[in-house]
Amino acid sequence: MKKVLLALALVASLSVANAQTGGKSPEAAKKAVEKAIERTENPKQAVKPDTWIKLGKAYIDAYNAPKGAGWIGAQRAELALILGEDRPTKEEWVNLSGSDYIKAVFATRNYYYNENEILQFVEVTQPVFPDVLERALEAYKKAAELDVAAKKSKDLKEAFRNLAANFTDEAYLAYTLGDMQKASYFFEKTVEASEQQPYAVVDTNAVYNSALTSYILGDFDKAQTYYEKSLSLGYYGDEGDAFAKLADIATKKGDSETARNYLEQAFLQFPKSQSVLVGLINFYMNSGENTDRLFELINSAKENEPNNASLYYVEGNVYLQLGKEEEAVNAYSQCSVINPDYEFGYIGIGQLYYNKAVAIQEVAANEMDDNKYNALVADFEQALKNCIEPFETAYAVTKDSAIKVAIAEYLRNVYYRFSSDPAYEANYKKYDAIVKGEAPVE
Repeated sequence: MKKVLLALALVASLSVANAQTGGKSPEAAKKAVEKAIERTENPKQAVKPDTWIKLGKAYIDAYNAPKGAGWIGAQRAELALILGEDRPTKEEWVNLSGSDYIKAVFATRNYYYNENEILQFVEVTQPVFPDVLERALEAYKKAAELDVAAKKSKDLKEAFRNLAANFTDEAYLAYTLGDMQKASYFFEKTVEASEQQPYAVVDTNAVYNSALTSYILGDFDKAQTYYEKSLSLGYYGDEGDAFAKLADIATKKGDSETARNYLEQAFLQFPKSQSVLVGLINFYMNSGENTDRLFELINSAKENEPNNASLYYVEGNVYLQLGKEEEAVNAYSQCSVINPDYEFGYIGIGQLYYNKAVAIQEVAANEMDDNKYNALVADFEQALKNCIEPFETAYAVTKDSAIKVAIAEYLRNVYYRFSSDPAYEANYKKYDAIVKGEAPVE
């Protein structure tokens, strides 16, 4: 899973599990916990599962108490009425993970509203107890240990389910606030809480995110443990990214054979995955091993799916990465032989020439010799003209409006270069209007 997936999951998680309508005050919640702790110190009460369940619930109330009466999805104006005298001491715009929020600072928490003034998440700054969710987890684990007759199974299932949801909320909140260390920790606690009996649910998303955040932090041993667990659960990440990450970890540890095995396993299952493909290419190029193995894998995939045009697109990408431009164009061209309506073969050719033009332009910008400069400009313009036909064909055949707009942006840039010519100018205006949303996608 990538960062973008974490961000997407944020909305779903926080908008459900974090919703609340207020509860005990922090002072009352603290007293309730202290009273519940006293019961656990009574020898007769300490052997009862219900005693520890009540302690766990008291900790959860203490977890929620500093959040105030706000709930996720509430309008800012609505909360201003409900909160009454409980007003923020300061409000300011902040940018978190690329999004703008109104941050309202209260005595015990911060509320974050989106640009539409809807509450998105709550950050507690003055908890009633430190590590309050961890304390709740230990209380519930103790209750489960004592519940030999399984009379409290229903209550404990719900308790662990809610607790796992709370840990998940904290993980995504930490991620949004830029604290990767804390996010990783809370994802791990989500895994732990969700796997407790009698709830015993494997949260594959939390397992994968534990792996991803550990990898980002450079804790490769922990990342490897969670990625391997993710694979054992049949959760491979975006297009087999778990395999690619495990291969990278193995490479970092000097285990080239394991790295190769992970990548080849991934390629068989996800032949179109760019992360896997790039991993394979880099492996064979950096290891000094014969890159012909790449084409053996691709040919095996072709034998299994002879009418799969995307495999030729993959082959084109491999040739391109290896610096074999002519072979890349031939492979991309083969896509249309198999399926004339497969847009990515045309796009591959278009991008190849477009990127070639950009590279030539960069060289030309530093060339001081006029003759050489003029020759480079001619090559630059020819490369741009070479990408027009494949991009135009891709635009015509694709049914995906988003892809059309992306292609239109390439074509707009190309036609702009030659817009002094009336024929090119008309096409520039056409695609410029599409990119700007001033004309419909055809």
